[in-house]
Amino acid sequence: MIEVADILRRHGPQYRQQHPLLPSQQKVLEDLVRCRTAACGGQLYRCDHCGQEHYSYHSCGNRHCPKCHRQQTERWLEQQQARLLPCAYYLLTFTLPQGLRALAWSHQEVLYGLLLQSAARALQRLAWDPKYVGGQLAILAVLHTWTRALLYHPHVHLLVSAGGLSEDGQHWTAARNPAFLVPCFALGKIFRGKLRSGLKKLGWLNQVPPPVWKNNWVVHCQHAGQGQKVLDYLGRYVFRVAITNSRIERFEAGAVSFRYRDNRSQQIQHLCLSAGEFIGRFLQHVLPRGLVKVRSYGLAAAHCADKLQQARALLEAPTPDSQPQPLTLGQNASTTPDPPPRLCPACKRGHLILIASLLPQRTRAP
Repeated sequence: MIEVADILRRHGPQYRQQHPLLPSQQKVLEDLVRCRTAACGGQLYRCDHCGQEHYSYHSCGNRHCPKCHRQQTERWLEQQQARLLPCAYYLLTFTLPQGLRALAWSHQEVLYGLLLQSAARALQRLAWDPKYVGGQLAILAVLHTWTRALLYHPHVHLLVSAGGLSEDGQHWTAARNPAFLVPCFALGKIFRGKLRSGLKKLGWLNQVPPPVWKNNWVVHCQHAGQGQKVLDYLGRYVFRVAITNSRIERFEAGAVSFRYRDNRSQQIQHLCLSAGEFIGRFLQHVLPRGLVKVRSYGLAAAHCADKLQQARALLEAPTPDSQPQPLTLGQNASTTPDPPPRLCPACKRGHLILIASLLPQRTRAP
């Protein structure tokens, strides 16, 4: 399988010479090239039957790596699934207009946070209206910055309960209209106003083209069943970035071809880019260090844990035990027995025995 790391190894040095990189982008280039190689360290195993040696290298752990974080993703999904309320859900998508994307790119840490916050606050403001919900929603927000073709397209997905907890905390109120959660046209106006207000406080309104505030801001809303499938979709990219290695079809003669599904036609498309353009599209989705791309609001927020439990009780579902389970013998890392030896991939008869641990190699200064 062709990997993003293969492209970065061959063309990354040239790209670095021709384009100035942010520290976060530089770190991604270094980590992905090292991932699951001797540079990251690992273990050396030997087969107890045929004697052949096998290396197992560590992952880089970078949150933008297509090969890492399978276990973290599974744990995140388990945690979020346990927090889902026993009710219907909606998926709402808020997209940053084209006229604001240059500003967002220049001030990513601030603007991405403002985008997430404005979307959640706009939705909750409308949801307090008893004509639509009349209660506090449970909101999980996830930031994405890409299209399937790797173009820069900042938007936020909100997984939202189809109902909310009343202001006095005594009643669960379902969405009044079975066809929609709130009217999207009105929601787009409030979203626009929230973001404009945030930019005004930052003193950045003069950097926004005036037509941005006159255009309609589109918010998309669709029913999401019980929320499980949407969580699976969001989980694919919570700990990864724009593209998986499996979508890359060819890498030859300095060109990269990959496939994607067109949003409008839902047909599979194939795109061929120069290696430099591919790397550029990939790196523009690297987030600033420390930026939290998944945030919870309303009943889903950490400080509303009691309200979330009350909502669950009102929906007549068993309340999950939020206290950590006591450890029993075998759960603690120090008492967990070693896993059985792996079967040798060469002879298929012997088992791999650990014979050495390999230390990571230090990265050379540029």
